[in-house]
Amino acid sequence: MNYEVLGRYEVKQQLGKRAGRRTLLACDRETQKLVVIKLLSFGSDFDWEDLKLFQREAETLKALNHPFIPRYLDYFEIDSPQLKGFALVQTYIEAPSIEEHLKAGRTFSEAELKQLAKSLLEILIYLHGRQPPVIHRDLKPSNILLTNRSGNNVGQVYLVDFGSVQTLAAREGGTITVVGTYGYMPQEQFGGRTVPASDLYSLGATLIALVTGTHPADLPQKDFRIDFESANLSVAMSSWLRWMTEPALDRRLDSAQKALQALQQKQPLKNNVLLVEKKPTGSKVKLNKSADYLEILLPPKGFPYKFFFSGSTLLNIFYIFSMISVVAIFHQSLSLMLLGCLLSFIFPFLIVCEGLFKKVRLRIDRKEIYLTHELFGFEYNRPRPAARQKITNLEYIKRRFKKSNKKFEINPQLIIWAGVQKYVLNGKYETVDSLHSLTEPELEWLAHELSVWLGIPITIELPPAER
Repeated sequence: MNYEVLGRYEVKQQLGKRAGRRTLLACDRETQKLVVIKLLSFGSDFDWEDLKLFQREAETLKALNHPFIPRYLDYFEIDSPQLKGFALVQTYIEAPSIEEHLKAGRTFSEAELKQLAKSLLEILIYLHGRQPPVIHRDLKPSNILLTNRSGNNVGQVYLVDFGSVQTLAAREGGTITVVGTYGYMPQEQFGGRTVPASDLYSLGATLIALVTGTHPADLPQKDFRIDFESANLSVAMSSWLRWMTEPALDRRLDSAQKALQALQQKQPLKNNVLLVEKKPTGSKVKLNKSADYLEILLPPKGFPYKFFFSGSTLLNIFYIFSMISVVAIFHQSLSLMLLGCLLSFIFPFLIVCEGLFKKVRLRIDRKEIYLTHELFGFEYNRPRPAARQKITNLEYIKRRFKKSNKKFEINPQLIIWAGVQKYVLNGKYETVDSLHSLTEPELEWLAHELSVWLGIPITIELPPAER
């Protein structure tokens, strides 16, 4: 269908078309500026739900004022023999979409990917910070415009097409319309539920599409997670994208502000608590890392003085030796007496060996995380290795005293969560009594290194005070 003039607007060309809708490029004859006109026409394929979304888009754009979002210009009804419907007029942005860039053969480096992510997150921070929050619901390459790169700049980024937009107030006020694009939609959106974190998933899926050159729906999945491990990305960037596209809503980044902080890694901890960023002087902990792996080697704890100078330990050894000796004398058995001596001292011997020679190695590579205990050439894992992609949370528990007795401490701990499995530093391996336990500065340093390498911010937890 051809439209030459719509009121004060002279149509130049058709930009897009779908059922009941058309997008036109036109010239405003009063200002002589190019504009975009979105038409919703009444016809055989008209749906009243489309009209609701169309009106919501107009209302939303009218309330927005952001340099990188199209600006609302006009909204009017059309009633002519050729067309009956509504028109939404907005500013024209002269830039191709990212989808067009991809079709033209443009590729994106990791540095450019981060620039795109930063620009889009800043737009989402604005949208989600509105009252009520505005959720785009259809963030994808074709709805992101990008000017040509200049120097080291990826180009200026614009977010367009608010035809699927929803405010939280609208969601709470009635029925939900499931809209979006398969491959870029999180699971909760299929169920009609959308929150700010839904846009973060779509952004993550979009960035994955850019780096892989493949539609996310065409990539393999593992446990509903997009598998993009073949992409040439740093471990930190891969971890951040996995966090953005986490299927479970409660494990995904929940705000654009936090996502931006995690991407930039300027603030690795919550509550503005800073970590020790350099290895503490005198620390014997060894840290090896590259783009492919990070390895922490904890040295032997040292001679367990506290164990041997503990009254309860000496009493237990004496008790075991005495009991076996009584039995040996009763049976007049020298071999039993010797066995008693052996059993009485083998346990302390093992404790000494563990303290002097046992090493603990935590290693994370592109495939898995594992904690290995090594003693005299024997190795065993505790807990068992877990898939690298399951790591979604770093938790740091600060040292504190119990309220009831300030002589007793609650140890600091650094916990790496991989699904429901946790890997603990300063847990069983280190005790308050050990002279060679990890200190709080060592734990904070390791927490900082893990946070930067994994691309995951750290949450701080304080143990509940004893009442």
